[in-house]
Amino acid sequence: MKKKQTNSTNPNNLRQSAQSLSEVHSTVETNVKGNFFKRLFAFMGPAYLVSVGYMDPGNWATDLAGGSRFGYSLLWVLLMSNLIALLLQSMCARLGVVAQRDLAQASRELYHPAANIFNYILAEIAIAATDLAEVVGMAIGLQLLFGLPLTWGITISVLDAFLLLFLMQLGIRKLEAFILGLVLVIGGAFAVQMFLAKPELTGIVGGFVPSIPNSEALFIAIGIIGATVMPHNLYLHSALVQSRKVTRTFEGIKRAIKYNIIDSAIALNLALFVNAAILILAAAVFYKNGYNGVSEIQDAHRLLEPLLGKSYAPVLFAIALIAAGQSSTVTGTLAGQIVMEGYLDLRIAPWLRRIITRLLAVVPALLVVNLMGEHATGDMLIMSQVILSMQLGFAVIPLLHYVSDKRRMGLFAIGFWAKLGGWSSAAIIVALNVWLVGATVLEWAADGHWAVQFIAIPGLLFSMGMLVYITLKPLIAKHLPPKKTSLPHGAYKGIDPLRAPDYQQIAIALDFSGADQKTVEHALHIGGKSANYFLFHAVETAGAWVMGSEIQDLETSSDVQNLEECASKIRELGYSCEAFIGYGSAKKAIPLLVKEKGADLLVMGSHGHKAFKDLIFGTTVGAVRHAVDIPVLIVR
Repeated sequence: MKKKQTNSTNPNNLRQSAQSLSEVHSTVETNVKGNFFKRLFAFMGPAYLVSVGYMDPGNWATDLAGGSRFGYSLLWVLLMSNLIALLLQSMCARLGVVAQRDLAQASRELYHPAANIFNYILAEIAIAATDLAEVVGMAIGLQLLFGLPLTWGITISVLDAFLLLFLMQLGIRKLEAFILGLVLVIGGAFAVQMFLAKPELTGIVGGFVPSIPNSEALFIAIGIIGATVMPHNLYLHSALVQSRKVTRTFEGIKRAIKYNIIDSAIALNLALFVNAAILILAAAVFYKNGYNGVSEIQDAHRLLEPLLGKSYAPVLFAIALIAAGQSSTVTGTLAGQIVMEGYLDLRIAPWLRRIITRLLAVVPALLVVNLMGEHATGDMLIMSQVILSMQLGFAVIPLLHYVSDKRRMGLFAIGFWAKLGGWSSAAIIVALNVWLVGATVLEWAADGHWAVQFIAIPGLLFSMGMLVYITLKPLIAKHLPPKKTSLPHGAYKGIDPLRAPDYQQIAIALDFSGADQKTVEHALHIGGKSANYFLFHAVETAGAWVMGSEIQDLETSSDVQNLEECASKIRELGYSCEAFIGYGSAKKAIPLLVKEKGADLLVMGSHGHKAFKDLIFGTTVGAVRHAVDIPVLIVR
């Protein structure tokens, strides 16, 4: 018997939030015919973008430290961290599939706007800290491989923002394939290094038996857990799963949850392999040979060749580091977009959003490297992990509250055992991270710096108070009547009696392309023979930019002749038409002509550029639309 739809899957309840990552939302078809693997393949992808966050350069230092100081004994910590990550990421997938919300949107529903502003600021700081680790890691990789100064490597990383813009234009599947390729490069590089290192199988097996040799091992274990589960991955996964087009029935949603969990299990086990490989490599090469203090990435790279006896071992290490940094920066930038749109319902140009996210990481990295020297990169990586630790509870707890709520999730709310595992994981993560952050702040306080006493400690206490509020508020709200979620654009207020606009002064922007024919046809159809028409064209030669109307080059005279011929043909058809030339940038020249001639409608053709062409040629239509205060009709 076919099961009925639950409240959570009712289409009438789904559009209370704007679409997450709207440019790729529901763009991948999943209703495919074939065997299990073909159906699974349609869902595979989002978890691989998430998995790179679990093998980013910020994790390398803790893995290297654990392996070089304690051999294989902390492998069980990686396994436990991976199980916690799999549980939380599967809940994020459930949230995105069932409620069609990302974690930022879900948090906006649960808490007061003031608390969400605080959450948003913390999330942005955490993403900037994540990006900082990736930028520094990639710069170190470029330095190790090509000898580039760190400053150059950090500056080059700005280009990642444009790479992401290009990949998003190609579609989410192309982006997923690119990231998967980088993951395979990382995994392959470490597989070769592990083969060269010849680790002890009995030692590896024994490392999965829980043990803490001493207090220093406990500190490193906490660092491994804190560096593994990162908040931006939770925001990212809940949004990326919405790129799949899911049948909104009970069976369709149940199938989507199942395949996303399988996808997460495969991807996160790849991440576990990479992290374990780093720790095993450190144990088999450094710990075995008495190098117990290796935690800096540069030191590990320097020692690989003499200890392994292979010149290409450090090269593989550097290549893996670059791939890890590159893949993580792409996903971190996406997470920044999700957080801004989800918490603030604010959409800005994708390229601007990604440049802002990158600069928030690049600028601090450049300042530290130039002011404190390249040796400070290790401290920067540690600082980034401490900042991530502070934000983690503010992402995990709202996730657990939302996916546990039957009013929001219906029949797909998580059950008792999932709740027990989720809250136990949250308690472990929050407790360990509070301990780690507290110990770090107390260590700073020992230096007696005023910033620690008057900024860091009060900030930490305030954050703990907010964490208590975020934990308790949804529990209290369960006993109150449900509050209606406001629509993103407000309530529908109706439309007054319609009155057809009467356009008498119609401007037509021409660029002498194939779009001109349709542009003129639309304009003449709207205004008829009672309107006056102005043909506009901007001469954008270098001479026109400098000399303006005094320019008399070949292109200008040719454009004037072409424009006048077009106006003459329109007049022959019985329309009133004049031609006018502007000079310099079309973005500025056309609005000036519109205002000068008093046009009340502007008709333009779409140039059809995409991605990099927009960056090269500019987006004239968008700039003109914002520069004029009359209606603009864009003809494609």
